Amino acid sequence: MKRGKKYLEKAKLVNRAALYDVDAACALIPQIASAKFDETVEAHIRLGVDSRHADQQVRGAVVLPHGTGKTVRVLVFAKGEKADEAEKAGADYVGAEDMIAKIQGENWFDFDVVVATPDMMGLVGRIGRVLGPKGLMPNPKAGTVTMNVAQAIEEIKAGKIEYRLDKTNIIHVPVGKVSFGPEKLQDNFQTLMSAIIKAKPSAAKGTYLRSVTLTTTMGPSVKVNAAKISE
Repeated sequence: MKRGKKYLEKAKLVNRAALYDVDAACALIPQIASAKFDETVEAHIRLGVDSRHADQQVRGAVVLPHGTGKTVRVLVFAKGEKADEAEKAGADYVGAEDMIAKIQGENWFDFDVVVATPDMMGLVGRIGRVLGPKGLMPNPKAGTVTMNVAQAIEEIKAGKIEYRLDKTNIIHVPVGKVSFGPEKLQDNFQTLMSAIIKAKPSAAKGTYLRSVTLTTTMGPSVKVNAAKISE
């Protein structure tokens, strides 16, 4: 893949053979962003588990102390009082069968997170095949299937993110924006890593954190010393 001049200049700042401590990596990230827009900073964490086994799944949610820097659009499936509660809490879209019809009929996906009350999951299950592959299916472990819709919405708007393994046993999640600066990025990153370490399955054997990388939308990646994170 051919890289632009800006990228190549920024890449010179990164020692590709080095494993950076967390504070050094978070200090370097804002320096290597090369785009004119405020790039998202992402963490890519490879775990020593096998996601094919149910007892080695790693999935959960955590509220980042400084949020993600992104405005999150929330769709809530609820009826009656819970629908009213969702609207008051700041949900962007609230509905039931009407929202299902809109998604199915218009291929509508102008939302980032889906929350549902437990009694609505039978209905939401009808579009599981389209929500699932997009990572939008509500899940109790992520706190998105709940009767407390107001709290769920507030946490999501405040910077709650969901983390889970992909098929290659890697977790990909945003930890903020370049404009956050080193300290806020470090706070967010360490909050995320603490949650992932606590979520270690008892069935996991050997090294849990295999590799940890921080990167910006358009910039080069920075390898983090995973051994020090797990201490």
